[in-house]
Amino acid sequence: MILIGQFDSPFVRRVGIALELYGLPFEHRPWSVFGNVAEIRPFNPLVRVPTLVLDDGDVLIESHAILDYLDSLVPVDARLFPTAEPARHRAIKVAALATGLADKAVSLFYEKRLHTETSAIWIDRCRAQIGAVLAVLEAERAGIATTWWFSDRLGHADIAVACALRFVGEAHPGLIDWSAFPALTAHAAACEALPAFHRIAQPFIPPS
Repeated sequence: MILIGQFDSPFVRRVGIALELYGLPFEHRPWSVFGNVAEIRPFNPLVRVPTLVLDDGDVLIESHAILDYLDSLVPVDARLFPTAEPARHRAIKVAALATGLADKAVSLFYEKRLHTETSAIWIDRCRAQIGAVLAVLEAERAGIATTWWFSDRLGHADIAVACALRFVGEAHPGLIDWSAFPALTAHAAACEALPAFHRIAQPFIPPS
């Protein structure tokens, strides 16, 4: 398999970490959606990452869809999303909040970086959405006694949250007062200390 995209993207990184944890071999092509449009477009006409090229040449896009496929390649008891309800839909919800948080952080960065005239309304909206999601995730994580979000085993939800938090911190330094989110800060630190997170990582590179 070939994973396209840079690991400073929280979406690409969560896929890379899952591949690493699952022990699934892959080739990494760290192409940028700004600098490598011509290379990405033949695989994904949206020119978005992550894009995963399967061994048979088929292509998967969007991180959740890719992870759903990867889960099908491993035994049920090894899958990083719970397989039983209600834990399954609750984990999917946390992961969706995390990726939504990351998406808003991307939108905020593009608004401030790529537009000569920025929209104060859009910036305020993105900031409000980021703050609201962080508050919800903080409250939930603070009320959990297990090592990880849904059990004592790391899962996709844990990975998604950690990847999103790192991206927000690196793309928007000073935006968030992290002392207000101690449970999330501790969660991210525990994830980032794991070997897979060390191997699948890249400092944020702003698009030029």
